[in-house]
Amino acid sequence: MTILEVEIETIRPVEAVCRDGALRVRLLDGRELQAPLWWYPRLAGADPAALVAVELSPMGLHCPTLDEDISIASILRGQKAPGAVPPLPAPPTPSTGS
Repeated sequence: MTILEVEIETIRPVEAVCRDGALRVRLLDGRELQAPLWWYPRLAGADPAALVAVELSPMGLHCPTLDEDISIASILRGQKAPGAVPPLPAPPTPSTGS
């Protein structure tokens, strides 16, 4: 068995969900990954119904309704999709003077 074969087996996704502004992926070896949806502009701007149909492959994820492919290796590297822009911080809430 080569090193590549072992790595491919350990990074195989077994579950992926998009919720609460994040992409969450559980791997075959038990690790759980999370990346903010803004890393993937197509996912961030998608209708929630489109995010339900995420397909798993041995090395990544595919969202057919959005034509988006995300490799597990890119999530592990922290690699964002081209055009990914972090959201603006929320404005501070006014404090009430006492």
